[in-house]
Amino acid sequence: METQNVHNSGQTWQNEASSSWITHPWVAEGQHTIRFGAQMIDQGADWQEQRDWVQMVEDLGFDSFWASDHPFLSQDAWITLTIAAQATRKIRLGTLVSCVFYRSPALLARLAADVDRLSNGRVILGIGIGDLPQEFERLGLPLQSIKARQQALEEAIQMIVGLWQSEDFDWQGTPLQTQQMRLPGVPVQQPRIPLLIAGGGERVTLRQAAQYADVTNFGAHAVIGGAYDISDVVRKYDALRRHCETHSRPYNSVLRSHLTFPLVLAETHEALRLKLEKLPQGWLKMFGSSLIAGVPQEVITSYQALASAGVQYFICSLFRGDGETLQLLAEQIMPAVKEAKTTL
Repeated sequence: METQNVHNSGQTWQNEASSSWITHPWVAEGQHTIRFGAQMIDQGADWQEQRDWVQMVEDLGFDSFWASDHPFLSQDAWITLTIAAQATRKIRLGTLVSCVFYRSPALLARLAADVDRLSNGRVILGIGIGDLPQEFERLGLPLQSIKARQQALEEAIQMIVGLWQSEDFDWQGTPLQTQQMRLPGVPVQQPRIPLLIAGGGERVTLRQAAQYADVTNFGAHAVIGGAYDISDVVRKYDALRRHCETHSRPYNSVLRSHLTFPLVLAETHEALRLKLEKLPQGWLKMFGSSLIAGVPQEVITSYQALASAGVQYFICSLFRGDGETLQLLAEQIMPAVKEAKTTL
C-alpha cells in the first residue's frame, strides 16, 4: 500500500514540525468529566418523530446523538443527521457506524464534510468493517474476510482524511483507487472531523484506533467489541495504551467510549419487569449480553464501575418509545456518574 501526493501522508493526525499528536478539541474537553450520547435503536419511518426525539436529547443535556447506518434496517443515517443538524444547535451528531463498504470512501468524506458544514462543525464520523452478512447480500456486496475488511478500513480512513485535508489528493492502493480528487467543500472542524473506530479487537482494531481514530467504541456483545465484563474493558484499554505507545501517541488523546445496547430503566423492579415484557423480544434476546436494565441506582453503580475502569464516554441505545428511560438517564444517571468522576 502506498500513497502519492498526499499532504501529511501517514502523519495526518500529527504536527509535522513537532511530531506531537494533535488532540481533537472535543476529545480534550472531556478528559476530566464523563459525557453521554444517545441513539435510537428502532428509528421507525417518521422523520418528524426523529426530529422531535433528537431535540429532546439536546434539551436534556446529552453531548451527542448517534444514527445507526444499516440501509435495510433503519432510515438513512445521513438524511437523519441532516435533519438533526437543522433541528439542533449544540449537540454532536455521529454515525454508529458507517460501514466503509456500503458507500465509497470518497462519498463518506463528502457526506461527513457536507453535514459538518451544515451543523457548523458538530459531526463525528463513526466507521467500521460491517458485521451483518445478510446486509452485504442485500446490497449486492461480497463479504470479504475480516483481514481484508480491516485492510480496506485502513485504506478508507487514509483516503477520507486525505480528501478532508488536501486540496488535491491522489491515492493508489488496493482495492480503493482514485486520482486527483477534490471535495467541493471542506469540513468546518479543525484539525479534522473526529473519527470513531468501532470494535474491541486487541491486535488490529485497537491498533487502528491508536493510529488513526479520535474515539474508540466497544461494548458487551460479540458484534460491538466483546467487552463482556470489567476485566475485558481493562484488558482492552491496556492493549490500546500499548498501541498508543508504539505509535508515540498520548493515550488520553483517544476518547474511550462504551456502547450500551440497549439500555432500559424504570423507577421500580416491578415496573422494569413489565416494561421488558412489552419491548421487542427479538432485540432483547439478540443483544442480551449487552443489555443494561435496572432501576437508576443499579445502573449508576454499573456505569461508575465502567468509569473507574477507564470509560470516559457512554453511548446509550434506547428504544424509540421509551421516553422514561431517556428522562431517567438524563435526570438521575448522568448527574450521579459525572459527580462520581470528580472524586475518582
